[in-house]
Amino acid sequence: MSTVLMSDRGMRAEVAESWQRSAAAGVRTDLAEAPITIDAPDLRDLRSAHPLARVFPLLDDVLGQAVRDCDTVMAISDEEGTLLWVCGTPQTLRRAERIGFVEGSNWDERLAGTNAPGLALATGRAATITRAEHFRSSVQPWSCAATPIHHPGTTRLMGVLDVTGGDQIVVPQTMAMVRAAARLAEAELAREVDLGRPAPPTPGSGPHLLVESLGRSETLLTVDDGRGAPTSVRLSPRHSEILLLLASAPRGLSGDELAVLLYEDDSGSSTLRAELNRLRGLLGEQLVPSRPYRLAARVTGDWLAVEARLAAGDVRGAMRSYAGPLLPRSVAPGVVRIRESLQASLRHALLRSRQADLMSAWTRSAWGRDDYDMWVAQRDVVGPTSPVRALIEGQVARLDAELA
Repeated sequence: MSTVLMSDRGMRAEVAESWQRSAAAGVRTDLAEAPITIDAPDLRDLRSAHPLARVFPLLDDVLGQAVRDCDTVMAISDEEGTLLWVCGTPQTLRRAERIGFVEGSNWDERLAGTNAPGLALATGRAATITRAEHFRSSVQPWSCAATPIHHPGTTRLMGVLDVTGGDQIVVPQTMAMVRAAARLAEAELAREVDLGRPAPPTPGSGPHLLVESLGRSETLLTVDDGRGAPTSVRLSPRHSEILLLLASAPRGLSGDELAVLLYEDDSGSSTLRAELNRLRGLLGEQLVPSRPYRLAARVTGDWLAVEARLAAGDVRGAMRSYAGPLLPRSVAPGVVRIRESLQASLRHALLRSRQADLMSAWTRSAWGRDDYDMWVAQRDVVGPTSPVRALIEGQVARLDAELA
């Protein structure tokens, strides 16, 4: 049915691609409601633990009253497509219930078909879907505009802000308003010290380095010397590797030890001293002393936080903090070892946890979408009646075919 519908009308390319993904995932065009994937007790826990809970009052104040005044709905989803908050007048919310647009429902396009929140999740960009562009017939009386909200430090996708209503929202001002509210939320989150940035150092505590390398090809380094405002710098790929290795070796490394960890053969050893001199010139010799080379500062690293949460048994916290593989493009032997060790530890913890939502977060990521064992473990956990069972079975079948 979906193929015929797409060929019978002019359709934007990104919408056509979304229809194809929806059909491939087994979504039916006659499906009345989106699936409820989180029950009320679990939803309360999920909302309270999610970083967007800190900015929900701000978004409700900035955007929530506006949508109530024009009989539309504001919704905020997490990074997996689950609607955490849905706001509007009682009458509008009752109408939205008929299509399953309620708290705890999942609007990932692979579960709910083409829609603006799902398309924003799939592409990482703002999206507008109007009436007949929706994959499911029941949603076609509605239109929606959505934009992603990203972690201000790592740019990791945290969720989606959406406005859903009738024809009154199909104007450029709607998307401008939604995007402005999302950027305001990101600015507010950037001021939150518990998103991974340390609290201001206490007097006399010495310099502090915050090293953010998860999901990044180039490290973002924030230097706080305790005397003024912290400064941030994006390091080159080689300096990112050097800093990561030094941060992982508190006692320091000799030049030979560092060369072995940096280069796949001996050919780069002669350039190491020049790279170190450039790094010391950038940060200051007092922060990168030699004999041995080390970081003379208190160091906080995003990957170290994941390791600490895993050591404490906090798998959920570790997964939330994991923004992606560590310096994913690096081939430096020492970096590869740390990256693979961290990813393997997190993956094994997820498999042991038997937490379907955590496994789902892994398999929906770029680094975990082809993880056959995780898909199979997720299938075993969700049970035969789960609304995501068809998606999981489809992915297992895909990987079976590819691996065969």
